[in-house]
Amino acid sequence: MELKDKVIVVTGGGRGLGRSMALELANKGAKLALADLDQDALDATAAECQELGVEARGYLCNVAEEADVEKLFNAVVADFGTLNGLVNNAGITRDGLFLKVDRETGKVAKKMTLDQWQLVMDVNLTGTFLCAREAAAHMIDLKAEGCIINISSVSRSGNMGQTNYTATKAGVQAMAVTLSKELARYGVRCASIAPGYIGTEMVMSMKPEALDKIAAGIPAKRLGKPEEIARTVSFIFENDYVNGRCIEVDGALRI
Repeated sequence: MELKDKVIVVTGGGRGLGRSMALELANKGAKLALADLDQDALDATAAECQELGVEARGYLCNVAEEADVEKLFNAVVADFGTLNGLVNNAGITRDGLFLKVDRETGKVAKKMTLDQWQLVMDVNLTGTFLCAREAAAHMIDLKAEGCIINISSVSRSGNMGQTNYTATKAGVQAMAVTLSKELARYGVRCASIAPGYIGTEMVMSMKPEALDKIAAGIPAKRLGKPEEIARTVSFIFENDYVNGRCIEVDGALRI
């Protein structure tokens, strides 16, 4: 798919990976519809994209709310006239051990709460489902060439302290496989990306010693750069034979 003048929605598009993806796609000439809960971040990223000579708009949206998502995609199609792509990037973490056992008593002292579980499920898994559903429905109705990219994680294979997060990231990767099989006949592709540790603003705000420890455990001996994930997004959009696959971008963290 040639990205110039294509309309792409990026959820979580105000900052972090979403911002990098938006700028990468803007550099390729795509028109951007950015969805987030932070209006200031949306305005700033949309302005950066516009400075690159493309049309870009920000939309406030809680991806966990069905009505919000339906409103988002209806507005995007009304504003831009079509829809060609979606990056399901919005996500949250609520880390904690599944069970914390007191070392002295040997008894369970703390459990992962239902709120910790449900909040992550609602945003990461249900939000991805709702956005993919609405995007695909519009693409099919418009007979528009399209592609959906779900942002998974190397944590989808299991990571201590992230039972909730890993379950969602395994889910969105499997969802991409299923959607690729169902939607290919309509000209809509779906794939996923599993980033490793990436140096977003949030990650880089950690203590230097913590960052050094993380980097030491990565064969590449460094964190990934947000733009390296963004370039993977463009690769999937531009290569029409990439469908149903998960591309790991992790510096050989998980071999």
